[in-house]
Amino acid sequence: MAVDPVTGATSAAATKSTNTAAASASASASLDYDNFLQLLIAQMKNQDPTDPMDATEQIAQLATFSQVEQTIQTNSNLETLITGNALTNASNYIGKTITSADEKTTGVIASVRVYSDTMVATTTDGKEIPITVGVRVGTKPTTETTTGT
Repeated sequence: MAVDPVTGATSAAATKSTNTAAASASASASLDYDNFLQLLIAQMKNQDPTDPMDATEQIAQLATFSQVEQTIQTNSNLETLITGNALTNASNYIGKTITSADEKTTGVIASVRVYSDTMVATTTDGKEIPITVGVRVGTKPTTETTTGT
């Protein structure tokens, strides 16, 4: 028999409610380790003394939550790394020549906007070229100056 940690009710519906709440809590990144421990303590305080929760089940819940929390942190760190890498790549494009994949647009890159899934280069003459497969980015254009003697 399960006990609802909020209401203290014991029923099959409370079991379903607790499982649903735990599943949605696992999916939510806003639930942290302290919140999980508070929920676990509330569940222990309100359990039926004649049918207590199995210690193995408690440890399994704790381990599952810990894995979810680590995955969320890993994803967050990976997103930060990818964003930093994209910004570094974008800054390296400034001043270089770019040719669109269809070879209809060419120019010198004046700025680059970084989005979550792509980058868009803006040339010195205002043309926008998405940096995708097939786009060529060359070296900086050379400027020859003639000096009179």
